[in-house]
Amino acid sequence: MATVPPRPLLVELFVEELPPKALPRLAAAFADGIAAGLRAESLLEANAIVASYATPRRLAVLIDAVAGRAADRPVSHKLMPASVGLTVSGEATPALLKKLAALGADATVVPRLQRRLDGKSETLFLDAVAAGASLAEGLQRALDRAIAQLPIPKVMQYQLEDGWTSVSFVRPAHGLVALHGDEVVPVRALGLDAGRTTHGHRFEGSRAPIVVRDATSYAAQLRDEGAVIAGFAERKDETLRQLQAAAAAAHLAPVDDDALLDEVTALVELPNVLTCRFDPEFLAVPPECLVLTMKANQKYFPLLDAEGRLTNRFLVVSNIAPADPSRIVEGNERVVRPRLADAKFFYDQDRKRTLESRVPGLDKVVYHGKLGSQGDRVRRVRRIAAAIVEGLSAIALATDVDRAASLAKADLTTDMVGEFPELQGVMGRYYALAEGESEEVAFAIEDHYRPKFSGDGLPRNQVGVVLALADKLETVTGLFAAGERATGDKDPYALRRNALGIVRLLVERKLPFSLADLFKHALEAFPRELAQASWPEPSQFVLERAKGYFAEQGLQSRAIEAVLGPAGMGTVLSELAPIVQSADRFIATAAGQQLATANKRITNILRKSDFDVPMGFSPRALKQQVDPTLFKEDHERALYMALQTIGKTALELREKGRYADSLDALVPLSEPVRLFFENVMVNADDEIVRDNRIRLLQHARAYMNQVADLSIMAG
Repeated sequence: MATVPPRPLLVELFVEELPPKALPRLAAAFADGIAAGLRAESLLEANAIVASYATPRRLAVLIDAVAGRAADRPVSHKLMPASVGLTVSGEATPALLKKLAALGADATVVPRLQRRLDGKSETLFLDAVAAGASLAEGLQRALDRAIAQLPIPKVMQYQLEDGWTSVSFVRPAHGLVALHGDEVVPVRALGLDAGRTTHGHRFEGSRAPIVVRDATSYAAQLRDEGAVIAGFAERKDETLRQLQAAAAAAHLAPVDDDALLDEVTALVELPNVLTCRFDPEFLAVPPECLVLTMKANQKYFPLLDAEGRLTNRFLVVSNIAPADPSRIVEGNERVVRPRLADAKFFYDQDRKRTLESRVPGLDKVVYHGKLGSQGDRVRRVRRIAAAIVEGLSAIALATDVDRAASLAKADLTTDMVGEFPELQGVMGRYYALAEGESEEVAFAIEDHYRPKFSGDGLPRNQVGVVLALADKLETVTGLFAAGERATGDKDPYALRRNALGIVRLLVERKLPFSLADLFKHALEAFPRELAQASWPEPSQFVLERAKGYFAEQGLQSRAIEAVLGPAGMGTVLSELAPIVQSADRFIATAAGQQLATANKRITNILRKSDFDVPMGFSPRALKQQVDPTLFKEDHERALYMALQTIGKTALELREKGRYADSLDALVPLSEPVRLFFENVMVNADDEIVRDNRIRLLQHARAYMNQVADLSIMAG
């Protein structure tokens, strides 16, 4: 059968307004699903370019090289053992004829059957040529799979025009376009037959409907005839360009919010940015409140002056472009006023009560069914924070830390935080400053939630650092005690974020605490039964997050595991950061790999013996010493002497914090270890000699693993 040359393929689903926050994911999944399905059908050219289109009312994909029919391909059907399929005289048995009939063949193909060994038996195979799928067949299967696998946040069910048939999809679909070049591909989806007709902008288009000439003219026709910018990225760029131009014209700058820009891009087909104003009296309200109100409720872009201060102007992205935009401007200014008035009302009402007066009310706010109220939580955080202050020998911080811990959750009972939970902590800072609290306390109230997300800054002062650490320790410990866990992609209580926050605070602020000590303080703040239920999972969970943290710094996983694996909960996490970095550099060298390989060999011998495998970093922890008088071979004496010189030098360097130098100092041990294994029989007949040699290997492993478990780093 002759093949049809590759041509561009367009597939578009025209639907009612899609959920804006889900649009980028839906568009990518639709395009990837179609492409993957066609690739599986052997219809997609290897170097084909896949372009995704997405607007509020459409999902589309354009692929520049798709075959009209897949090439025929050889197939080999495994039938049955030859002894079952053929008689002694070579005739087909009824079982074979039945199998052939199921494949659409008959007895005439028996002479062409192949005999091949399959395991120990001779098996019959039918070699044939399978016709390649047509584009209509392959696209239908690809389209069905792509639609079924879309990451739809919430499925809608609606009826088709016949009044009987129900369809489930993210939004009702009203059109399907499928063009291979300029020819319609006869496929069907969501009760729609494919054609070449689509629709442009509801109000701005010059032609309705739009008849798509061919696959490659799609985007241009939508732009020229439909007043629609079909590409999401292109529309986003145009929106950003207009935002920046409008702001620059007023010598201002729009707030930088990529998530808001994505959402607005998903709401419009033809962006038109307009400048609006609100009453300057609202600027007396904290800017975070106004910005959040405008962004979250109205999708506006507030404008900032050269010093980054909020102004009374904002930008709106309209989906229409009338000759006179004044009515749109006036409408948006009218709409935003009650929103800002609400924010001002909440702010004014909140300031009628102090934060301290709100603290008793936290006893009525439920935190968790098994962990009590927010008031209980505050008391635990205060106790943990006090222990941290004592551990830091920072008595001067004690008063401010306790004050900040007492007030940190008080703003949860305010009207503003009740309306905008995102402002917890932020409003606490404003109210604290207004009530005469010190900046150290006020900023700690806001910062104790930090870091809130990946890349977020840490608390700005030491009071905030202590409070943030105490708060996260209480959260992780308590939730584990209550039986809450982060599973798969579900983490409703943000356990991973809080654990990573603990790691960052310890490492980046170089706090001198081990996880064991920290969680000991945290557990002491809980009732005994809860503390017993929690330990030791929380500390292990945080240690796993520490491994992920170091991996994000670009360090090799085996170097991380080599240091953190044997480190244990008693190790000060902040001290491990330079050790991991040194181990990562060392293992990348030839000398490092050679030493790691020797260490792994020692480790394997020890594991097969009845002796312990030293896991700590210091050979001084070993209870049994080596007896040099029992040596029988020069090479065991040489290894022992090397450990006394090279090993001890490396140990001294490690104890001075010179981890990289300590590892480098160990490199000369590779040669005496190699010669030892080549010339000394570890499992000697004399049990006393054998045990002494194994103790020698114990010491060798301990000296070599002062910085990291080198056996883990062996290739």
